[in-house]
Amino acid sequence: MAREELTPLTGNTNGGNCGQGDCPNVYRTASGSFVVQGDVSTAFTPPTGEGLVEIPEEVLREAVRALGW
Repeated sequence: MAREELTPLTGNTNGGNCGQGDCPNVYRTASGSFVVQGDVSTAFTPPTGEGLVEIPEEVLREAVRALGW
């Protein structure tokens, strides 16, 4: 799945400095699921096929506002 196929829900939390696609973000897929971009976390070892990312609280708040929840 290409990034262009996702609906960005965040991207303004760093004062608009996220122009290179390198900031933590939350995206919505066409099927309604979510893709989260963030720093790789080593908090624990996830099951095979899964990964952990860490994103700032303000990114989640921005995603919730974008969804109108």
